[in-house]
Formats: sequence, C-alpha cells, structure tokens
Amino acid sequence: MERFNRIYELFSRKGSVFDKLTTDQQKEANNMKKGNMFIRCLLLMILVVGLAACGSTSKQSGPGEYVDDSVITTKVKSQLAGDDFLKSFEISVETYKGVVQLSGFVDSQLAVSRAGEIGRGVQGVSSVKNNLNVKK
Repeated sequence: MERFNRIYELFSRKGSVFDKLTTDQQKEANNMKKGNMFIRCLLLMILVVGLAACGSTSKQSGPGEYVDDSVITTKVKSQLAGDDFLKSFEISVETYKGVVQLSGFVDSQLAVSRAGEIGRGVQGVSSVKNNLNVKK
C-alpha cells in the first residue's frame, strides 16, 4: 500500500514523472490505470443497462408513462367530480397508455354520454372505453 501511495504522490505532482519510475513501478502504474479503466467501463455498462431497463415495452409501461397515466386519471376524476350532473355517481377511472376506462353505475344514458365526453376532453387521452352501466 505504501508503494501505491508513493506512486500516487509522484503522479499528483506537476510534470511527467513516469520516466523517473523504475520498471516495476511503471508496470504497477500501468496496471492501476488498466484497473481504473476497467472499473469505469463496468460502471458505464451498469448505468446504460439500468437506463435501458427503465424504458417501456409493449407489455408494460415505463416510469414516465405511469406518471402520465396517473396524471390523466387524476384530471378525469376531478372533472367528473366537478360536474354537477355526474358528481353523485361513483365512477371508477383507470388509465393505461392514454386509454381511459370508465366503469360503474349511473342512472341514465345521458350520464354515460356525458362521462365519455368529459374523458375525451382531457389532454393526453387517446381514447375512452366507456363501460358505465345504466341502473334500472
């Protein structure tokens, strides 16, 4: 360890001291450089693989899409709750990749249509699956 400290001190000074080292010290310094380079490459590969794992696939959404879907769900729910005609109904809202699914029971076909219009009116919604049922 003491030898590494001496080598580090020599390299940390200004000027080229590599030529002043003995052959064994030069070999150790080269091995240390190779080891450091290997560790840097390994860390870079881990970072790249980690970032690639965050991407979305066709079967699951990535972190960014999940946040976007939850924002859409929140906006649709708040607009449904703010509508005087629909606020008394319990309408469930779920969003996956921009597709909003409405489910629950309402009293009329007008309420079904109105909830669908509100869902389609939210920014980021690609389509609405309106599975609301009319109670009889």
